[in-house]
Amino acid sequence: MTEPLHPGATIGILGGGQLGRMLSVAASRLGFHCHIYEPGAAPPAGHVAARVTTAPYDDLAALRAFAQSVDVITYEFENVPTASLDALEAIRPIRPNRRALAVSQERIAEKDFLTGLGLATAPYARVTDGETLQEAIARIGTPAILKTTRLGYDGKGQARIMAPEDAAAAWAAMNGAESVLEGFIDFSHEVSVIAARGLDGSVACYDPGENVHRNGILHSTTLPARLSPSQRSDAVLIAARILNALDYVGVLGVELFVTPRGLIVNEIAPRVHNSGHWTQAGCAVDQFEQHIRAITGWPLGDGTRYADVVMENLIGADVDKIPALARDRNTQIHLYGKAEVKPGRKMGHINRVIRGLT
Repeated sequence: MTEPLHPGATIGILGGGQLGRMLSVAASRLGFHCHIYEPGAAPPAGHVAARVTTAPYDDLAALRAFAQSVDVITYEFENVPTASLDALEAIRPIRPNRRALAVSQERIAEKDFLTGLGLATAPYARVTDGETLQEAIARIGTPAILKTTRLGYDGKGQARIMAPEDAAAAWAAMNGAESVLEGFIDFSHEVSVIAARGLDGSVACYDPGENVHRNGILHSTTLPARLSPSQRSDAVLIAARILNALDYVGVLGVELFVTPRGLIVNEIAPRVHNSGHWTQAGCAVDQFEQHIRAITGWPLGDGTRYADVVMENLIGADVDKIPALARDRNTQIHLYGKAEVKPGRKMGHINRVIRGLT
């Protein structure tokens, strides 16, 4: 096994958004420095990191210089071009690994991987044009949802098809991008598991949280989730199975639908995850520190939850609530340092501690 990194080492992070910001804060608590690589100017992570490189992902010279300045590379943003990863990996290890990225970057590949493990997903079919969309609808039925196979998050790159006659408008919304048609799932609620795997193969999972979305964006995650003991066990085992199959190192988010037929995997995210922010108030070692521990070869922390928590995202003008929220003694506030408030933009989140466990 690779020797663990010592305090004073530098962690390279691809992406400078709020996840990179919180990873940097966690790393600093353990004595590590962070170097952010981000194409955009003045990223939120740059406020708390030791160093920032501002350059596009196709600037191979900048990528090589970045890699040479760090000891290990991770990411808060998984849609990094393959050529960029080739340049980086030739110099420093990337954790989580390239396979995890390849699987999660393309929705068909992700679903093929999951079903190959014997896990249940929504029925799906590849769509490349109007004709293959009609064929997919004939096989899967409606209602369904059409998604681009790459990119797209928080409701972007998606179109609902409630009836076959909606197909043309849905395909037009994809702008010719290769897509996947997914059948609707009759589920009672969505939960997610945040899980980690270390360099030594050890696995630690947090309790599943129950998610509520509004307008395609995560609104809240509540702990504990409404799950039976057997469902909770199944959710954790599914996450562990995915981690081991990918030979994964780091934190992974797994979204699951709760149905009468069992748990169905919605999608996976090879990084710290919005639905895991509750761990900052509910666990001794939160998801961000857990990720840093994993990629640097440290022992994983205990993911045991010691409080009931509700995490709520602050979207757009929700930041105007901060003065009132600051008066709530049980509310933990996390703001991302974004200069401009926009509708649908994640500006921060709060963790409201409901009660401690007895």
